[in-house]
Amino acid sequence: MPYIRTGKSGLKLPAVSLGLWQNFGGVTPLETQRAILRRAFDLGVTHFDLANNYGPPYGSAESNFGIHLQQDFRPHRDELVISTKAGYDMWAGPYGEWGSRKSLLASLDQSLGRMGLDYVDVFYSHRADPDTPLEETMGALHTAVTSGRALYAGISSYSPERTRQAAAILADLGTPLLIHQPSYSMFNRWVEDDLLVTLEDLGVGCIAFSPLAQGLLTDRYLHGVPADSRAARAGSMKRDMVSDETLEHIRALTDIAEARGQSLAQLALAWVLRRPEVTSALIGASSVAQLETNVAAVANLAFTAAELDAIDEHAVDAGINLWEASAAV
Repeated sequence: MPYIRTGKSGLKLPAVSLGLWQNFGGVTPLETQRAILRRAFDLGVTHFDLANNYGPPYGSAESNFGIHLQQDFRPHRDELVISTKAGYDMWAGPYGEWGSRKSLLASLDQSLGRMGLDYVDVFYSHRADPDTPLEETMGALHTAVTSGRALYAGISSYSPERTRQAAAILADLGTPLLIHQPSYSMFNRWVEDDLLVTLEDLGVGCIAFSPLAQGLLTDRYLHGVPADSRAARAGSMKRDMVSDETLEHIRALTDIAEARGQSLAQLALAWVLRRPEVTSALIGASSVAQLETNVAAVANLAFTAAELDAIDEHAVDAGINLWEASAAV
């Protein structure tokens, strides 16, 4: 597993990190979760990424991770980078979402309690808040760090301009902005317009979430929409995202991957990691076999110019950026 420096900081992250957005809530057996987490660690995946409302139900991914931490990973705490976030809806009432100081710090304390931790390594503002002053949101992240509840501050799905503003505020407070977590894949390339250049200028790391486009960039959809897929469940991904045109691009990209001796998912992860600004690709996993296959992407991260040109013909916007509103603030 390669470990890559996060921006200009001293922190290195594995090229592939494991996110607990899906498959680690109350609907997945604990033994399945445990097997995935243990195997990930054995493969060199030292970064586990969570958020307050990951589940379902909300909070259950953190609670379950707390169980696994106690059973297996407590002796390895200093070998792990554990992150969590707050900003999306978590509990009822006016304080259970967005970016107020009240909401963020209360949520962080709840997250630490669910996981049984004294601190997380990275605490993120999960989305931009159009109504709360950015100084208040960044001030809360600064407090999280200076109080010892987090080691580093991060943001997710912020626009380039707002990222610069956030970094400047944090710098004035004395807490550097460590990392930005945007969605980025061959079917969602919005970060290439300005954000990646902004992060490089600021010396801020980038961890790309949904690099497999919620499963589109795998072999799952080569022949349509499987009954047990995310698109069929009508959750974070809609069936109409799997259009005939998108399927054509998926099949063409699969051919390119096979010519490289890779699966489509491995190609998609390697392609995201081709950018020097990208510190890590954040994947999910529903089984040990899926995890092993995807982590194996690190065995072939090099591209020829011809391969990149061929990919560009099919790496097109597929209308899957569910987080666009946050980056528009």
